[in-house]
Amino acid sequence: MNKWIKPVGSVLIASALMIGVAGVSGIGGTSTVFADQDVQRNVVNVVGKGEVSVKPDIAYLSIGVDTQASTAQSAQKANAEKIQKITDALKNTWKIADKDIQSVSFYVQPNYTYNDKEGQKVTGYTAHHTLQVSYRDLSKIGKLLDDASNAGANNIDNVIFSVENRDQYEEQVIQKAMANADLKAGAIAKAAKRQLGAVLTVSQGDVSSPVIYTQAKMESMADAASNNSTAVAPGEVKISTQLSVQYELK
Repeated sequence: MNKWIKPVGSVLIASALMIGVAGVSGIGGTSTVFADQDVQRNVVNVVGKGEVSVKPDIAYLSIGVDTQASTAQSAQKANAEKIQKITDALKNTWKIADKDIQSVSFYVQPNYTYNDKEGQKVTGYTAHHTLQVSYRDLSKIGKLLDDASNAGANNIDNVIFSVENRDQYEEQVIQKAMANADLKAGAIAKAAKRQLGAVLTVSQGDVSSPVIYTQAKMESMADAASNNSTAVAPGEVKISTQLSVQYELK
């Protein structure tokens, strides 16, 4: 029996030592919390937000053509001819580079009718092709859309305004976000009757620039050919970011 008592006692002592790793043992079995845990009780965490409003410098135009025909081949052929005419106008008349003209959707699909007597029946085919065009002279967008309509575009969904290079505004929004974080943390410290200390950590979220969508539904060809050109207003876009900041509390 005595041979087994010592090992058990050793296990108990080892367990006590392992438990003691969580702190520093004192007299009478008391423990002192580590200094870094004490620091954690004397911090404040806030999220600072920064935002600037700027004029957009680029527009993304959705210019499409829908054509219908009795066969898929004829629908696709008619669609390709109109898209080519539009593309030629964009490149030759408007001097838009190849890299700024991109096909974003294309399909040919059957059209159906249904009745109880005959069931589902194919009545023809629709070919769809949409180009996304990047354009930077925002004052001429209305005229460009009119020319695209005259060239055969019949599906212009919207115009998206944005900022092409957001990096040039990043410093501004970061400074605004940090000032906002200082304000919030200072108010919290004052309410808690404490003093705000040094910044301990900072992390940044993504810099975002929400785009502005402007509906640009094209009217009939007769209206598009009138003296009144399409009016498209770019407005402003907002570029924003946020910082997660941890401050010391004194």
